[in-house]
Amino acid sequence: MAPATLPSSLVLENLEQTIVSGFGSLESQQDFRTPEFEEFNGKPDSLFFSDGQRRIDFVLVYEDESRKETNKKGSNEKQRRKRRAYESNLICDGLQLEATRSLLDDKLVFVKVHAPWEVLCTYAEIMHIKLPLKPNDLKTRSSAFDNFNWFTKVLQVDESIIKPEQEFFTAPFEKNRMNDFYIQDRDTFFNPATRSRIVYFILSRIKYQVRDNVKKFGINKLVSSGIYKAAFPLHDCSFSSPSEDLSCPNERYLLYREWAHPRSIYKKQPLDLIRKYYGEKIGIYFAWLGYYTQMLLLAAVVGVACFLYGYFNQNNCTWSKEVCDPDIGGKIIMCPQCDKLCPFWKLNITCESSKKLCLFDSFGTLVFAVFMGVWVTLFLEFWKRRQAELEYEWDTVELQQEEQARPEYEARCTHVVINEITQEEERIPFTTWGKCIRITLCASAVFFWILLIIASVIGIIVYRLSVFIVFSAKLPKNLNGTDPIQKYLTPQMATSITASLISFIIIMILNTIYEKVAIMITNFELPRTQTDYENSLTMKMFLFQFVNYYSSCFYIAFFKGKFVGYPGDPVYWLGKYRNEECDPGGCLLELTTQLIIIMGGKAIWNNIQEVLLPWVMNLIGRCRTVSGAEKKTPRWEQDYHLQPMGKLGLFYEYLEMIIQFGFVTLFVASFPLAPLLALVNNILEIRVDAWKLTTQYRRMVPEKAQDIGAWQPIMQGIAILAVVTNAMIIAFTSDMIPRLVYYWSFSIPPYGDHPHYTMEGYINNTLSYFNVADFKSKSKENPYTELGDYTACRYRDFRYPPGHPQEYKHNIYYWHVIAAKLAFIIVMEHIIYSVKFFISYAIPDVSKSTKSKIRREKYLTQKLLHENHLKDMTKNMGVIAERMIAVVDNNLRPKSD
Repeated sequence: MAPATLPSSLVLENLEQTIVSGFGSLESQQDFRTPEFEEFNGKPDSLFFSDGQRRIDFVLVYEDESRKETNKKGSNEKQRRKRRAYESNLICDGLQLEATRSLLDDKLVFVKVHAPWEVLCTYAEIMHIKLPLKPNDLKTRSSAFDNFNWFTKVLQVDESIIKPEQEFFTAPFEKNRMNDFYIQDRDTFFNPATRSRIVYFILSRIKYQVRDNVKKFGINKLVSSGIYKAAFPLHDCSFSSPSEDLSCPNERYLLYREWAHPRSIYKKQPLDLIRKYYGEKIGIYFAWLGYYTQMLLLAAVVGVACFLYGYFNQNNCTWSKEVCDPDIGGKIIMCPQCDKLCPFWKLNITCESSKKLCLFDSFGTLVFAVFMGVWVTLFLEFWKRRQAELEYEWDTVELQQEEQARPEYEARCTHVVINEITQEEERIPFTTWGKCIRITLCASAVFFWILLIIASVIGIIVYRLSVFIVFSAKLPKNLNGTDPIQKYLTPQMATSITASLISFIIIMILNTIYEKVAIMITNFELPRTQTDYENSLTMKMFLFQFVNYYSSCFYIAFFKGKFVGYPGDPVYWLGKYRNEECDPGGCLLELTTQLIIIMGGKAIWNNIQEVLLPWVMNLIGRCRTVSGAEKKTPRWEQDYHLQPMGKLGLFYEYLEMIIQFGFVTLFVASFPLAPLLALVNNILEIRVDAWKLTTQYRRMVPEKAQDIGAWQPIMQGIAILAVVTNAMIIAFTSDMIPRLVYYWSFSIPPYGDHPHYTMEGYINNTLSYFNVADFKSKSKENPYTELGDYTACRYRDFRYPPGHPQEYKHNIYYWHVIAAKLAFIIVMEHIIYSVKFFISYAIPDVSKSTKSKIRREKYLTQKLLHENHLKDMTKNMGVIAERMIAVVDNNLRPKSD
């Protein structure tokens, strides 16, 4: 698409102004140090050209090839020619430029860009930007906790420091109706964020080369090819101190003081100021993250209560007492869990793990799993309402911004086709057949990388199977479980911890590699618009991250210990490795360990990376500059030495939080403290992200956004899946269902004979007998001499004992437990899904009050525009009537001789 151009009269006017001002062709200037520049030495925060009148809306930075030590004439001349053409076209499009050299590095040239009033008005109409019509006294700021204002007043931002923004009726700007808009001062009518957005729109669509009838244009391409080193809007002041310019609003300083500073960690976020300074896209992210953190507070309280319930009832855990009892667990001889090196062992060596398991595998876990199924629905539904309120407050309800094609897409448009609607020629990057080939190749690449992740999971499983044998042979073999090391570090626990750590390392390595691969695949796919690009990348990255982060948890929860056979006929993995078995209490504790290591390690790693990496990079950049020069350098040079955020910076922030959201919801039945960890992490995450944006990164180009985009349906999908995973964790991973079956089926064979509701004898009931003489291979190195002449051992399963007509086959109790597990899953899913459906139906996405406000504001805006239009018509008709009367009077007046 060709860039929009201004009327020829405006182009000539601005071009004449530019030539008169002495800017002309920037490349032809030999010395960029002008007398006017000296004024900036004492005003490092100045945001204006050297004349002190024209505001700097954007800054372009390049390296002067003529002053490089190694001068490649051919390539440098091409770059200079492209840059000269680009800057000339910027001037022809109405922008005004001023170039200055760096004070610290004379090779660097800073090109400051200013958009005059006429340019802003023209492009505001092209971009359908909503601008003020008149002050609006209808809008009132809403809060999710309005009923607790007396309590939350101390948490609010001080309005004497950050003053509330004045609200306006708005409408898409039209130049021919300029008198209808609330223009008190042309310099402030377009705020800095809007000015930067308009200038970036122009910079992204100005051409710099035409080759084979294909236009190459856009500042992003020029930056990526090295013709420019950077392009960014300016921060308005230093974050550590306010500007000396009294007219400067010091918004960056206020954001750092009231949002990013550690002393403000307990305060609510100044969302309106964030939105005003960084744009709606950044604002909606922090609004979502803040709301998610607020909702986590409720989940964390309930989770801690369930954990405390398990903690205080730990001493009443009958089955754990039986494991630890020397007369019960100490006399139960368990069968070896591997073929050659693993010994027989006594049940009581798992005493400590059984005690820990009581903390999580309790009735409170079931209650918490049901609660979280409801909580996630409440969170999503209430967030939709909050999002609708923000759309109204931030004036994005009817966002009429027509998204343009990406410059990377338009640069590849070489095929000419006839548009079916307009019947005109248009260019596309590839034919339908070529598009199918690209989609196939991209899908194959994604599938390959998912298989690579699955292969890494298989590798971890093989590691578990192999190292378990080593730990079984190397760890102390005190059969009574009294050895201090053996008491806390069983072979199962050692295997679980080391495998979880290795799994975490592999996850982070694959994550780093695949981020680059996913971007390459998406670039090859060549989506048309930026939204299409982000949605495509979002689905690829989330699909990969889902498999990468959650596959090991799914394995432990739903596969480990489920297909092991029995001691005389074990099941082998890959025909070589004997399948892993769970502890007598199940695999729930191991799943909890896996979650703690991956979730906690990921949070620590991300926060260290987000804090240290930009800080170290900026520190290195400052060390390269002249000592003490930062106080004297102008604002554009200070900002240049900050880190670029990048187009996908916000994408990674969302991805990090959505992965955490998956951990909090998908596996919360195994770890009730997960919401508490997420809450603490998010409180720090908000302030760390705020600190990054305000102190370590250049200012991002403000962007409009109505919602959080593709992340909303992803969260809804996770919420639906979470009901199934938590129900299956309780049914198949924990030991809750077998215990309930045993508890409610007293005096009924084969469950045992206990005359009242009790868990006594449960452990003995869950362990089947195996005759040692039935081992298929007598060559196993089982240490019979250390144990005495044992004839039988026990293993975790529900099978008939030796000598039974159906020996070693599953008994009736096994099928009753399976039936109970399936019934539990069906009942729990239907109950929670019914509640979720009712909540979704009962809570509308947009509240009634918000709908009324939107309708009334729309009505008043239309009425205002209509009244102004009538006034103009009346005025024009009055002028026409006066002229007609004058003409009639002139015609009726008798002519003199």
